Amino acid sequence: MIYQPNEDSFLLTKYVKKYAKGKVLDVGTGSGILAKAALENTKDVLAVDINQEAVEYCRKKGINAIKSDLFENIKGKFDLIVFNPPYLPYDPDEDYETSLITKGGVKGYEIIERFLMDSRNYLNHDGIIIIVFSTLTGDVESIIRKYGYKFEVLEEKPLFFEKLKVLKLKLM
Repeated sequence: MIYQPNEDSFLLTKYVKKYAKGKVLDVGTGSGILAKAALENTKDVLAVDINQEAVEYCRKKGINAIKSDLFENIKGKFDLIVFNPPYLPYDPDEDYETSLITKGGVKGYEIIERFLMDSRNYLNHDGIIIIVFSTLTGDVESIIRKYGYKFEVLEEKPLFFEKLKVLKLKLM
């Protein structure tokens, strides 16, 4: 199953188009919508996903994509890293296939925390990260600060029972 673009993807696309330059890494690319948006500004885009089906789907669309669990198979540093992570808390009633693309862990932020632990090793000195998450995810902003990033809220979008937040992160 490939994550198909939804409100979070569309929200991020606007900022990818604004900030994409130099080397861009799209982590958790899914359908490749963010990688495609980055390709409008730069040709140096790498898309990664843990799901081989998503990698093959992106390759068929002309996107440079590899299989990687976050930064596992990544080399080099990037000017922009974009991440549309699975960010919802665990729900025992959700089917397994869907939970793989929506659940960020028991509390919702575990995958984001894993990403932030390693991301500084792949970010150029003046590079930025653009990330999206939900108010259902928990206190992501504290985790961001814990790993040495400052952030700017680019946009908040209210939905039915949550609010999506797009943040721009820079190393402190």
